[in-house]
Amino acid sequence: MTGFITLFVCASFATIALASDHFDEQQHFIDASFGETIPQSKTLWLTKDLKKDVAKIMGHKNFQGLRVRYHTEGARTVWVLEEIGKYKPITVGVSVNQGAIEKLRVLAYRESHGWEVKQDFFTRQFIGAKLSKKWRLDEDIDGISGATLSVRALNKLARLALYFDSVVQQSNTEAATAK
Repeated sequence: MTGFITLFVCASFATIALASDHFDEQQHFIDASFGETIPQSKTLWLTKDLKKDVAKIMGHKNFQGLRVRYHTEGARTVWVLEEIGKYKPITVGVSVNQGAIEKLRVLAYRESHGWEVKQDFFTRQFIGAKLSKKWRLDEDIDGISGATLSVRALNKLARLALYFDSVVQQSNTEAATAK
């Protein structure tokens, strides 16, 4: 029984450490995206219409939550989003500036295969990509053999970040016009 308790306690601390590492990666990405002055996080509430669009972009209705947190300053928004690769979630940070991806980084990769999507040679392909009218990227993203589902997940998250950015920027424009 003592062995089981020891194993449970060790597993619990490992889980806490992993969660802390994921949070640290997210915070580091946000910090690096803005420099010295990090803006407060804001909330994009997912209305029924937004959820319909998200389902079309993601190809499923399983996007979790009623809201998405993001950071913004001027024309730059920073998003931390998750999508299932094959079995497990992939956490990605996306910085969007003036409607184009400025930076995309895998913050947490939990799958046993397809880890190549974390590498710069792959994520650099997203830089400068914009969203077309049909919610597709206007840049071709080369796949990776053996990582098809992970590549698809990153593609979806890039498109989703660009979509969310467009919603926020449109809302900001409408608010400024109303004044």
